[in-house]
Amino acid sequence: MKALVKTKKGVGHIELWDVDIPCPKNDEVLIQIAACGICGTDVHVKHDNFPYWPPVILGHEFTGTVLEAGKDCKVIKKGDRVVAEPHTKACGQCYLCRTGNIQICAEKRSPGWGIDGGMAEYICYPEKLLHRIPDHMTWDQAAVVEPVANIVTDLLERTGVDAGDFVVVQGPGPIGLIAAMAARAVGAREVVLIGTPGDIAIRFKKAQELGFTHLVNVAETDPVKYVMEMTGGRGADVVVECSGSPRAIPMIPDLLRKQGRACIVGLTGGKKVELEWDKFSFKALTVVFNISTFYT
Repeated sequence: MKALVKTKKGVGHIELWDVDIPCPKNDEVLIQIAACGICGTDVHVKHDNFPYWPPVILGHEFTGTVLEAGKDCKVIKKGDRVVAEPHTKACGQCYLCRTGNIQICAEKRSPGWGIDGGMAEYICYPEKLLHRIPDHMTWDQAAVVEPVANIVTDLLERTGVDAGDFVVVQGPGPIGLIAAMAARAVGAREVVLIGTPGDIAIRFKKAQELGFTHLVNVAETDPVKYVMEMTGGRGADVVVECSGSPRAIPMIPDLLRKQGRACIVGLTGGKKVELEWDKFSFKALTVVFNISTFYT
């Protein structure tokens, strides 16, 4: 089968390889891949600034149809349309696994960087990490289930958005747009998206198609002044940091009200960030860092 492989350490080294079709173990199923998203993690692996074990097939936002189920599989069956949790190799014994946090187990090796992923024609995957999808869901929609689960976990469950909150999203890429939609879905009164000139043609256009009107281009408008004017000088209740930009991240305390909440999603790719730490303290801010997905 064809597969997109990070072949060795270093920047680049991504090739299309011919590899063997995997054979499922007793507790696994064989999935024919229908769609696979490109995550920021895949980009970081390409640029050699995220952990990975080459040679490895990229991709963890995948969906497809079960072709074969191992003899110990009891729930997922041939013909099922599924998406996957990226928590393979979690030990199941450490304090994190035993408290329901398998997504950050030190032994975890997710598809796409720790084990072979979904940018291939087929993949074998543990039954316990699979979820059926409804018949009406398209393959493209299903491929977005994993990143949506990230935002539900990071923003709605861990950080929290209350009805009537004023929410700011830094970075209007796919994850930022999902965060904006999630905040609106649970009752945010306003959602402001902050981006750069490079976001105007595609990302801001998509945001407008999704019904968002408060779009701030940092090259033309001061984001802090814009938010303060909209909130009567109070500041935002929640900032969702999806940009991973060392220039945007220090703006978080200026955008937030006192006792506001920051949801950190974006990765910098190893770049250092300089912060005025006292600003966070003097506003008594809550800052929630996040990594990976937890399906509920």
